[in-house]
Amino acid sequence: MTNTPEKIVYTARATVTGGRAGHARSEDGVLDLALTAPKETGGPGTGTNPEQLFAVGYGACFQGALGMVAKKEGVDASASTVDIAVGFGPEGDSFAITADITATIPGVDDETAQRLVETAHQVCPYSKATRGNVPVTVTGKGA
Repeated sequence: MTNTPEKIVYTARATVTGGRAGHARSEDGVLDLALTAPKETGGPGTGTNPEQLFAVGYGACFQGALGMVAKKEGVDASASTVDIAVGFGPEGDSFAITADITATIPGVDDETAQRLVETAHQVCPYSKATRGNVPVTVTGKGA
């Protein structure tokens, strides 16, 4: 299933040179950083790696989706936190990733939090992009 936007309202543009041992810069220059592989994969671990960038992007997008679905149910999720772990490892002749997302939502019980994160997982653009390709677990916790 392909999820194509009806209208593109924003396009992020970036240039990467050198791959995992290189440099990344957004078109507007706001993001400008060195890339290095983590120590666990034989790199120096002195810069940002693609999995960290994916985790930050996915986490921010997921929290936005969580806020949207929570608001529809009359829940204020503005003080929620989203913790995301992106795993990286060998898969056949290549590599693959996993994602584990835990959202903590103050003012609700665990059951409500779980329902909200499962709904957010259905509407989050990153969740849609990974569905069927990346194993993703979502856990909701009340606080």
